Amino acid sequence: MILDISTKSLPVYEALASEVRLSMIKHLTLQPMNVRELANAVGLSSAIMTMHIKKLEKSGIIRTEMTPGKAGIQKLCILNVDRLEVNFPLYEGSTNEYHQTELSVGHYTDFLVEPTCGLATIENIVGEFDEPRYLLAPERVNAKILWFSKGYIEYKVPNFLLSSQIPKELEISMEISSEAPFTNENWPSDIAFFLNNVKLGTWTSPGDYGDRLGKYTPDWWPKVINQYGLLKYIRITKNGTYIDSNKISETTIDEVFIREKQWTFRIAVLDDAEHIGGVTIFGTGFGNYNQDILFRLLYTKEV
Repeated sequence: MILDISTKSLPVYEALASEVRLSMIKHLTLQPMNVRELANAVGLSSAIMTMHIKKLEKSGIIRTEMTPGKAGIQKLCILNVDRLEVNFPLYEGSTNEYHQTELSVGHYTDFLVEPTCGLATIENIVGEFDEPRYLLAPERVNAKILWFSKGYIEYKVPNFLLSSQIPKELEISMEISSEAPFTNENWPSDIAFFLNNVKLGTWTSPGDYGDRLGKYTPDWWPKVINQYGLLKYIRITKNGTYIDSNKISETTIDEVFIREKQWTFRIAVLDDAEHIGGVTIFGTGFGNYNQDILFRLLYTKEV
C-alpha cells in the first residue's frame, strides 16, 4: 500500500495510532482470526474489538469475510497488506519531475518459457495451462497475470526523455512472486532483471502465495493457485541498483543506456540460478495491488 501526506491517507495513519490495533495486526500476520479469537488474543471484549476491526477495515489494512464457523457464521479478519510505503513530496524548490509509463502484463514483445506456465485475462484463462504456444495467442494482450517456471519474458518500453532533461533515477515497480505447483509460501526463486541487456541484479522471491484470496483477484480464479504477490520496487540510481532499500548490484543509471528511445526490460529465471522457482507477474485485476508494470523516470531540467 502506497501512502502520501494528503488527507486521503489519514484513515491508515489513524488506524496505526493504537497499541491495540498494532497488536491485532501482529496476530493477523500469523493467520486470519475471527472476532472472538482476536478479542481473546489482545484481552478485550468482542464489542470493543468490533470497533477496532472497523477502524482497520476502513483503512484497508485488513478485510473481513463472513465464513462458516463452529457456532454458525463468523466474521473472519484477514490482513490485506504486507507493506506500507509513504511518498513525501519533493521540496518546493526542486526541479525534479518524471515521465511515467504503465505496461500491461500481456504487452510483452518476446519470451522463452518452460512449464509450468500460462496467462489469463480478468475474464478467463488464455488457452490451456502449461502450453507455451498460448503465449502467442492474440488475446494475450489482455492478460493481467502471467507465470512460468524458467526462461524469460521481455517488454519494450517507450522513453519520453528529452535532450534537455537529465535522468536521475528509474523506478520500476510490479507485484511479483515465485511459481510453484499449486501454491507454496516457502518456494524460493532467483528472479533476474535486465534493462537494455544490462543485468540489474537478482531478487530471491520467498514463495508463491495462496493462503488467502488476493484483494483484486477475480472470484472465478481457482483458489488452489497463486492469489497474490509482493509489490517490489527496482530503483536504478547514480549509486547502483536497489530492490526496495536493499542494494542488489553496482549497476548505475549511466550504464543502462537510459537515453535510448525505447528500453528493453526482461524478467528471467535463469538456467544457472541457485533457486529455480519460477515467476508470477500480477497486473490490474489480480493480486493485492491494482497496478501493472510501472516505469517512472525521475529527471531534472537543465538550467
